[in-house]
Amino acid sequence: MFDMIGNQVAFEWLGLGKESALGSAVQFFVMDTLKIFVMLVVIIYLMGLLRAFVSTEKVRDVVAGKPKWLGRSLAIGLGGVTPFCSCSSVPLFIGFVEARIPLGITFAFLIASPMINEVAVVLLIGILGWEVALLYVLAGVVVAYIGSMVMEWFKPERWVEAYVWDIKMRQAQEAQAQSGGLVSRHAFAWNEVKIIVKRIWVWVLAGIGVGAAFHGYVPQAWIESTLADAGNWWSVPAAVLVGVPLYSNATGVIPIIEAMLNKGVPIGTSLALMMSIAALSLPELLILRKVIRWPALAVFVGVLCVAFVLVGYGFNAAFAV
Repeated sequence: MFDMIGNQVAFEWLGLGKESALGSAVQFFVMDTLKIFVMLVVIIYLMGLLRAFVSTEKVRDVVAGKPKWLGRSLAIGLGGVTPFCSCSSVPLFIGFVEARIPLGITFAFLIASPMINEVAVVLLIGILGWEVALLYVLAGVVVAYIGSMVMEWFKPERWVEAYVWDIKMRQAQEAQAQSGGLVSRHAFAWNEVKIIVKRIWVWVLAGIGVGAAFHGYVPQAWIESTLADAGNWWSVPAAVLVGVPLYSNATGVIPIIEAMLNKGVPIGTSLALMMSIAALSLPELLILRKVIRWPALAVFVGVLCVAFVLVGYGFNAAFAV
């Protein structure tokens, strides 16, 4: 639906060419703006409604009462069955943070969700076979699990924006909503939507704008040619760095990966690029900035970049002729 609206605005209303860079960028911007804002409103509202029925303190106590390995595994499992791109995962990440779910568990979801989904796995099986697809899923699970542990080691709670931790005010609002009926609970949830969207809407648009610019003006052929002679040691780090500014979901980037493999780019280099594009995008970081501060973003980027490079080297070594 969002894709159809984007097509209508860019190609019918504005009359832009379907093959033009501007047309592609505008279509992407309209489509993703609608999709992400709808998800923001729906997910934040649902999380607010949940908090109006069950206090965040109870949610936190339940999660805290479980072994960390179990909470982390459940978060990764949830991420694996939610076919979100990196930006689309942010609303649920915000909801988790608002519900006081530990950040180590929350980051496990944020890392796993854009990298692993059933559609991408099926496409990978068709292109590379089930063995490589299974190894990719396992690599994604390991990256999400260990990456979230490393993030937790840095104690990222200290870098969460202050408004998220305004516990006394939120507890009073939650208690008032919980003591009322459906109307008061709806009012509480809708107020949460207004507060959070008001804080981050500019950053959301900025992030989507950056993604749209890269989507429309960075040609696929340039990416392929840049990494075509990818037998050098620097090819995997280069693939990760090239992927960060770009923006797509795991499913959308698979055609690029297939084209690169057909041009002789090693599988590890190709999959490192895929992980980087899917799970670590500049638009995502711009949106996350309204929830966590720059030091947390720097650690997040550093941890994932190192992980993707190691995965790339590992696949290249395993599949070397």
